[in-house]
Amino acid sequence: MSDYVDEFRGNIKYYREQRNISQTQLAISCDCGTGTIGGIESGKAKPSFDMIVRIAEALQVSPADLFVRDATKSKSQIKTELKDKFSDFLLSL
Repeated sequence: MSDYVDEFRGNIKYYREQRNISQTQLAISCDCGTGTIGGIESGKAKPSFDMIVRIAEALQVSPADLFVRDATKSKSQIKTELKDKFSDFLLSL
């Protein structure tokens, strides 16, 4: 489960930095305390579903984009990882 949490946290930071938004600016857009975004990005806080939706809206992405994959990886890196995992799975049969 920590892989999902780490990717979620990383994706928030990635999209925030892509839009050149500080944690404080994102917190203001999400109508939350200034430490909330920092807590989420550091893994010290877990956001509610409503907060996830507000973060996604503020970052102009779908909430699903925050969970789908590590946004910092290229599509070719993801394809390679998936091929490796699939090959490992097939070999385990």
